[in-house]
Amino acid sequence: MSRAFVKDDDGGSIEPLPDRPVSPHPNIVTAEGLALIDRNLADLQERHAAALQAEDRAAQAAIARDLRYWSARRASAQVVKPPNTPATVAFGTTVTIERDDGRQQTWRIVGEDEADPAHGTLSYVSPVARALMGKQIGDVVRAGNSDVAIVGIS
Repeated sequence: MSRAFVKDDDGGSIEPLPDRPVSPHPNIVTAEGLALIDRNLADLQERHAAALQAEDRAAQAAIARDLRYWSARRASAQVVKPPNTPATVAFGTTVTIERDDGRQQTWRIVGEDEADPAHGTLSYVSPVARALMGKQIGDVVRAGNSDVAIVGIS
């Protein structure tokens, strides 16, 4: 049989996966965002140890890539506390908007890695958050395809 059709297990290692892209924006985070990074790192370290124990080289490569990403994010994280009594929308504040149809939406402005719009958090670099930053209750801003009024800041 030709060697071209035989799986050759030379015990070599899996090539490292390319690094996850890291945002060019400053890595500002809330206290909760920093805790999220720390939880991710702890979980990945446990998973990496398990992959080493199981000699699962593919899992080791994938986990190592994520460890590099989260380690870089942890090293560059800058915790920013929200203002105590916010008069304007700022990082860490919670803002409520009202759309033309009367629907209200509430988001907290947070760091990139902790953002999850479906769960009420927006990245500070998202277009909607950038439109809201520095605005006050009563201001009208463009959010998506419509204008919205800011009705609450906390």
